[in-house]
Amino acid sequence: MNAAAEPSKKAPARTAKVAVQKTVDASGLGSSHVFLTGGTGFVGQAILERLLSSHPDTTISLLIRSKGSTSATDRLRTLLRKPVFRLWRERVGDDEVERAVRERLRVVEGDLGSVPPLPADLDVVIHSASSVSFDPPIDQAFETNLGGAVTLYTALLESGADPHVVHVSTAYVGGIRKGIVPEARLAHSVDWRSEFEAARDARVRVEMASRQPETLRRFLGEGRAEHGKEGPQAVAKAAEAARVEWVRSRLVDYGRTRAESLGWTDVYTLTKAFAERAAEEMWGDAGHRLSVVRPAIIESALQHPFPGWIDGFKVADPLILAYGRGLLPEFPGLPDSVLDVIPVDFVVNAILAIAARPAPVAQYVHVSSGASNPLPIHRMLQNMNEFFTANPMPHASEGQVRVPTWSFPGDRKVERALRNQERWNDRREQLLERFPSTARTRAQIAKVTTRRNDLESLRNFAELYRAYVQTEIIFDDRKLRELGESLALTPGDDTGFDVTTIDWEDYLQRVHFPAITTLTRAFAVRPAASEKVQKALPARTDVVAVFDLEGTVVDSNIVEQYLWVRSAGFRKAAWPGEVASLLGSLPGYLSAERRDRGEFIRVFLRRYSGMPVARLESVVSGGYRETLLRHTMPAAIARIKEHRAAGHRTVLVTGSIGTLVAPLADLFDEVIAGSMHERDGVLTGYLAQPPLVDEARAAWLLRYAETNGFDLSQSYGYGDSHADLVWLELLGNPSAVNPDTNLSREAQRRRWSIHNWKRGSHPTDPVSPKGAGE
Repeated sequence: MNAAAEPSKKAPARTAKVAVQKTVDASGLGSSHVFLTGGTGFVGQAILERLLSSHPDTTISLLIRSKGSTSATDRLRTLLRKPVFRLWRERVGDDEVERAVRERLRVVEGDLGSVPPLPADLDVVIHSASSVSFDPPIDQAFETNLGGAVTLYTALLESGADPHVVHVSTAYVGGIRKGIVPEARLAHSVDWRSEFEAARDARVRVEMASRQPETLRRFLGEGRAEHGKEGPQAVAKAAEAARVEWVRSRLVDYGRTRAESLGWTDVYTLTKAFAERAAEEMWGDAGHRLSVVRPAIIESALQHPFPGWIDGFKVADPLILAYGRGLLPEFPGLPDSVLDVIPVDFVVNAILAIAARPAPVAQYVHVSSGASNPLPIHRMLQNMNEFFTANPMPHASEGQVRVPTWSFPGDRKVERALRNQERWNDRREQLLERFPSTARTRAQIAKVTTRRNDLESLRNFAELYRAYVQTEIIFDDRKLRELGESLALTPGDDTGFDVTTIDWEDYLQRVHFPAITTLTRAFAVRPAASEKVQKALPARTDVVAVFDLEGTVVDSNIVEQYLWVRSAGFRKAAWPGEVASLLGSLPGYLSAERRDRGEFIRVFLRRYSGMPVARLESVVSGGYRETLLRHTMPAAIARIKEHRAAGHRTVLVTGSIGTLVAPLADLFDEVIAGSMHERDGVLTGYLAQPPLVDEARAAWLLRYAETNGFDLSQSYGYGDSHADLVWLELLGNPSAVNPDTNLSREAQRRRWSIHNWKRGSHPTDPVSPKGAGE
């Protein structure tokens, strides 16, 4: 490496190393042995591709961990089939690719949590691995970004190698500030080692707090309120999920708050700053060569390997797409704030140019555009508006999304408007939940849910991006410009990084926006619910179709069925008293129904106490039978017949008693129902066994499938209540039929089919989760 040919008087131990420096060529890296971390990541892939395609004499060692049964070497082969390597593969051919795998590429199996012994002949180390999440839990951020760096430098010191280390950081490590940020060592005195230990301890402390009785009681209370009808295991599962989420949220808040209290925007920039300090203290200050490269917001390639190459969403992309979808009517940005974007190929070119030119002391280089070719927020907005106006995204009900024009009213007004919209949406949801579940109310609930998700996204965007769209800092790039001028590139050379050559309108409109919208299939139009055609059921004999009764097959409930029974055997004089008694007990029944479906069935069926079994059977076989059949939904009957025609086992499962559903027995292959205890031919009002609802039905279904050889992953289920969720989710093809509010919301979230079956209606196609909300 050219610059390394000058011996350093301050580092005699390195002079001997330089004396045997490997040959170099015009590219600057020659036959160097390069060690790369983060090779499977966005920037790492681009670095690896450029080394393979433009530095043919280099040897490259990559830190890659195995994943499950896939070895690190197999992961490398899979990596080389990704789009970033396509042009290189096509140019050199399969034989050369295989030769590169055998001779040029070396896998060091491991990860930054446990770096194995490293080769002693390394010439260059490029440390590009990190987590780019702005808001992870504090312990995870520290372990990945800081702990990984510490482990790497420890392994390098133990290896005896003396490579030039290029430490890839971020331009935003300077923290919350205004004005020009110099390309220099960060000026802070925070003890990163103490902060690292505190971050590790944070999880222990938060986990302990989450297990305190008062905290657990709150989680259990919330679980019962939302999942009580599903059963005790569902409540426990929900409570534990809430505890885990509480721990995660608390640790995210720890990271965010600690970063702000120390003067950084978020825990990402804080830990990247500490990683720089670790690199300085463990490597640079010990007499080794260190270069710190600080890219700004890295986005898709301008030229190499091809225009628009990108691997997944990057920092600005979720914001751009949210705007295109119409989710950001306004945003708390400053119009004259600079959005410092840099194409990934410029970053890679700069990294490799710096790697080939080490300095005798630590050097710091910003790879950014804000100083030499600024892109202010208002210009970015104009480009987004023009692109998505010319290329509007499809809208489910309005045809196309009309994107807004931001007026930049300020942070406080945006926050106040967002808070008011959240409150209004919450009130609307509470009101809708009080109405009976109908197709109309379910559609309105779906809209409210969608709106809540949109508002949550808007709030998350506002919180995560606020520091980046309100920034008043400019990153000095003099060293980057000086380095670029020293390269003496020829016209058409794509290895440069002169940011003044970027035409932002051309890059955004022609390259970047098309790249990310294509990546997400943003313009793919899904068929409307009315256009969906229900597929024919596959003919199978190892499939079961399970139907709930009330609200699913019949448009009635056990209260109505009781009234049908009583009305057939009551004297007219006694009927008003029975109705009054029922109405008086109704609040208690409703309360039991909300808590536990099984409790409600037990309590209500007590009303049959004292009825002779013969009389009940006579009533059911008489007028009751005709009434029940009139309340049976034609769409349900048609669906049952379709299942039977396909060879599926059709089973009606109800928590009610078998006598009351006997008129429907011929519709199904099997009816699973409860029975009532009797004494001397008279019903006692007690069930002979617990009702088969919620978790009890799920347990029965698992046993039933195992005993009879049914494949639940290919089977079908139809239910109407949130209590049915626990057994419906066991099936590969669950459907919500006339669902209550909670089941409707869950079915839409899971993208289950939703059917609107009505008494006297014709069979209809299932309503898709999307369509149910429209």
